Amino acid sequence: MKIESVEAFAFRHTTNTVRDSDGHGHPGPVSDTTSSLLTITCDDGTTGRVVCRGGDVRDYLLERFVRPNLIGQDPMATERLWYGVYKWQRLSGGEMTDRALAAVDLALWDLKGKACGQPVWKLLGGYRPKILAYGSTMCGDDLENGLATPEDYARFAEWMVTERGYKAVKLHGWMPPVPGAPDVKMDYKACAAVREAVGPDIPLMLDPHHFYARADTLWLANKLAELDYRWMEEPMEEASMSSYKWLTANTGLNILGPETMTGKHWTRAEWVKHDACDLIRSGVWDVGGISPAMKCAMTAESFHMSCEMHGTGAGNLAVALAIPNTSFYERGLLHPFIDYDEPKEFQNRIDDEMDADGYVHGREAPGLGQDLNMDYIEANRVNG
Repeated sequence: MKIESVEAFAFRHTTNTVRDSDGHGHPGPVSDTTSSLLTITCDDGTTGRVVCRGGDVRDYLLERFVRPNLIGQDPMATERLWYGVYKWQRLSGGEMTDRALAAVDLALWDLKGKACGQPVWKLLGGYRPKILAYGSTMCGDDLENGLATPEDYARFAEWMVTERGYKAVKLHGWMPPVPGAPDVKMDYKACAAVREAVGPDIPLMLDPHHFYARADTLWLANKLAELDYRWMEEPMEEASMSSYKWLTANTGLNILGPETMTGKHWTRAEWVKHDACDLIRSGVWDVGGISPAMKCAMTAESFHMSCEMHGTGAGNLAVALAIPNTSFYERGLLHPFIDYDEPKEFQNRIDDEMDADGYVHGREAPGLGQDLNMDYIEANRVNG
């Protein structure tokens, strides 16, 4: 079996999320948008697919960096294929991003699972068939009855726990351009209100503004430790590893990282070596795919550390189910005005259906476990 083609095309669908001037998502009116479907096909007809952002799989990128390394190759050799594409990043002028690399790797793993007749989470190790999810909120906003006040966060968190079944909650705080943000005291008030609402036994986490100064970050970390929060992630620019080493040494709160800092598993290993975090952060779209995300998890395990996966989706779920050293699967982003459980038009069902007890289950279907509505996708192709 050999790889015969690597193709991508855009398709139209709707969204009820809008981006503010700083790129954060909030509820909004239904509008048209596009995504892309990347498909890797073998000579026997076996395919691997993933839905991604259009810019990640532009045909120029596929032609210049991906097809020369994949066409004619054995799709089972995922490690060799990942390295073949990855090494082009250095001289790509920044065009071959980690997200582009991740899209290729995810499609390869989907193909590999289908060729083997096995779900990817089992091929990766299959540590558990289900995992608890934490409810991950959207960033704060100024919408009435949305996430505009500490009371809004508390009310929504209580609903997530008592009505929807989540066993843990993570807040994203207020960030610019929301009026008054960023402000560590605003973040703390929301965190305190949520703790009071859900009680002492629900694990809570915070993802605040990402560019706080050291003094503000330390104040917030120590206040969260008093509230018995499980961790805080990315409160400062992650390029300054020294700042995280200082923070980790000076607070009793667990610090999770790095999240968006480039460098894949190599960067995570440096953070461990320099005691810059208590828990390692990884995610398939942050580090260039499933293959490096597994290396991050193994690095963490070697030091008796947890590796917490960043973000939703079939790829992150597969890794979370495969490894022993993670606490939860991140499910979101959630908001009182958005029904997360409603499939998008291009899905027959969402990637991470959750039961009433707060568990997301691995599917037995071969591949990543996506259930795509290919009739819809094909009918809504852009530019043929």
